Amino acid sequence: MTERTMDVRERIVRAAAELLARGGREAVSTRAVSAAAGVQAPTLYRQFGDMRGLLDAVARETFAEYVRQKATRERADDPIEDLRRGWDLHVAFGLANPAVYALIYSDPTAAANAPVVRDGEAILHGLVARAAEAGRLRVSVPHAARLLAAAGSGVTLSLIATPPEERDPRLSGAMRDAVLAAITVAPTPDGAPGEAPGAGRVAARAVALRAVLAEAPDALSPAERHLLGEWLDRLAGAGG
Repeated sequence: MTERTMDVRERIVRAAAELLARGGREAVSTRAVSAAAGVQAPTLYRQFGDMRGLLDAVARETFAEYVRQKATRERADDPIEDLRRGWDLHVAFGLANPAVYALIYSDPTAAANAPVVRDGEAILHGLVARAAEAGRLRVSVPHAARLLAAAGSGVTLSLIATPPEERDPRLSGAMRDAVLAAITVAPTPDGAPGEAPGAGRVAARAVALRAVLAEAPDALSPAERHLLGEWLDRLAGAGG
């Protein structure tokens, strides 16, 4: 792709993004985008195939910028606070960019295969793993990440579908806290997991060991690591 072609493509994407932000999908017509970008309609179709291709490109670019900003955000001392902040940022992005969010998440199959979505999920997985390493997770890292992702996208899509004046401002926070309460344990004053003795406490420690097991790759044979992993997964499941 030549520099001039890239410049034309960026102009089209930028023009379409501005139209999408101001007027939603209905505002992104071939005529409107062509006029705003200063190109002819055939140029638009050569670059993106059709309007769906253009809308997908706009959604990817907008979401990718959000993911880049999220990746560079300074981490909090408390890993659970990081999960709270990450949830709030995700919902805020969706409400600020409803058309883009709907394009990405209203089609689950497309969302699962989108590289920018996978990048966002990788950030979430890292935040959840950090909570696990601190002994604050009562379920496995993959399970916790899936719960947070599903609940977060569900709440965001629900809020987007509700007229602003009818939205419950407590909904997102209530769902966030309910999910976090289900997957985490509280710390004690000395920083150790504060779960009462029982399956939940055992699960939190099993999840923590599973999360850091890769840091000692030579401590066990592959067969021993596999067997220990099965045991830890079973113990982690006892607290779910």
